[in-house]
Amino acid sequence: MDKKRVYTFGNGQAEGKADMRNLLGGKGANLAEMNLIGVPVPPGFTITTEVCTEYYEMGQEKVVTLLKDEVEKAITHIETLMRSKFGDVENPLLVSVRSGARASMPGMMDTILNLGLNDEVVEGLTRKTGNARFAWDSYRRFVQMYGDVVLGMKPANKEEIDPFEAIIEKVKEAKGVRLDNELEVEDLKELVKRFKAAVKEQTGKDFPTCVYEQLWGAICAVFNSWMNERAILYRKMEGIPDEWGTAVSVQAMVFGNMGDTSATGVCFSRDAATGEDLFNGEYLINAQGEDVVAGIRTPQQITKIGSQRWAELAGISEEERASKYPSMEEAMPEIYKELDALQTKLENHYRDMQDMEFTVQEGKLWFLQTRNGKRTGAAMVKIAMDLLRQGMIDEKTALLRCEPNKLDELLHPVFDKAALKQAKVLTRGLPASPGAACGQIVFFADDAAEWRAAGKRVVMVRIETSPEDLAGMAVAEGILTARGGMTSHAAVVARGMGKCCVSGAGALNIDYKTRTVEIDGTVLKEGDFISLNGSTGEIYNGKVETKAAELSGDFAALMKLADKYAKLQVRTMQILRMMLL
Repeated sequence: MDKKRVYTFGNGQAEGKADMRNLLGGKGANLAEMNLIGVPVPPGFTITTEVCTEYYEMGQEKVVTLLKDEVEKAITHIETLMRSKFGDVENPLLVSVRSGARASMPGMMDTILNLGLNDEVVEGLTRKTGNARFAWDSYRRFVQMYGDVVLGMKPANKEEIDPFEAIIEKVKEAKGVRLDNELEVEDLKELVKRFKAAVKEQTGKDFPTCVYEQLWGAICAVFNSWMNERAILYRKMEGIPDEWGTAVSVQAMVFGNMGDTSATGVCFSRDAATGEDLFNGEYLINAQGEDVVAGIRTPQQITKIGSQRWAELAGISEEERASKYPSMEEAMPEIYKELDALQTKLENHYRDMQDMEFTVQEGKLWFLQTRNGKRTGAAMVKIAMDLLRQGMIDEKTALLRCEPNKLDELLHPVFDKAALKQAKVLTRGLPASPGAACGQIVFFADDAAEWRAAGKRVVMVRIETSPEDLAGMAVAEGILTARGGMTSHAAVVARGMGKCCVSGAGALNIDYKTRTVEIDGTVLKEGDFISLNGSTGEIYNGKVETKAAELSGDFAALMKLADKYAKLQVRTMQILRMMLL
């Protein structure tokens, strides 16, 4: 019998489990495990990492032939559980296609949502849901995402914005609105029409209408993304072997963009920046997951305390916060209660801080992912020692949780308090990743790499970051974005790298063509110095002096543990202690 290449999950059943991450990737293994422990997960299937290896050895055509029967059978499995049919006009099933290597690589590979739509199916979805805006919003998102990921619709040069975003901006300008969710049904239909015309003009081909052609295009695009430039660079930085490959998970879509009782969000069981034992995260009502992580809209806080802290940083009164920017805890109390219980369950199950993605569809909560969360060096030490004190892990596990190369982050400089008093605050954003950063402004990743190679210290300034910016983020002293929240791509990647990051600084008016940023009347150009405080979100004009960091009590406790187990040479912690002290 030929080996099994596709593993299904759904309705509390799964063919995989958590310890199969080498075969199913981290995402696929955790989707299976969540099913088995009673967490609500949309049904789906995972194509194994071994198939990724076969894809590069045998080629696309042979692998599609090998997979065809298993994938079609797995689609039938989803259809049965969702009581809908893939490609059916009257009762359509839509799916998402996502990557998932055995090691977490946030944002480095590709994702496609709302797959299975065409001009006929979108009308059927409208009739089925009675919600034309939702159906056409999903369709324009699908054409945009598929066009980018599968059909290669990229900006012509680095000064240009994404071709689809350029079309959206024109339609919003003509309509006189600021946000995507202010567009009406006719506007969304116009976007789809213009998007498909742009695809035809740039690729010479019509946008695919056959749902299985769409599915195979997406699956192969995810395998192709394993060897894209940003994924290769990230693997080099993280020491992830090329041979591991990625799995592909296909899931029934659940929709956060169906109206005011629907939402999407990202949450952490503990603070990934500081390690504080506080549930936190961000959500958007009437949106899809990519809106949160891509930083397209700056989201709201999940917890009331998180919302109050955000308002204090933003200079917003409690009255205005509660009325305009309520937390999920206040706006959707029943959903919040369920979310809080499930995040606790997942942290207790995995015995580590969890990074989770979820969607609320018309009042029902679904989990789309959980993984051990990326964290700063300071958070790494605090979380390990807190979990030890709470009896969730033993001493040896606490030591093994502390990566030696991340301990260096604890020695990164902080701003001198006397110098801060003299510094001019330009504006504030969200303190997405702590630390102090000072450098010359650059707007593009390749420029950041060139300037750093020439011995200059740089701060990367972007409207929002994308995975393509990884090379620039890796060499920058800090990252500053105009959009996005604490769970955006910029924030998550910066914390994983131990980089200072301030996100969602709405006062920034960035012009890539002139290479300038205007902040409340002050115009700064490429090469000007700027300083970021990743712990408070403050942005300063010019250089601010720094001083050596002070080490925490948790670090001292960790070093005592290292001494205790030095004979076992656990991660050579004693040598590290000598190096650091």
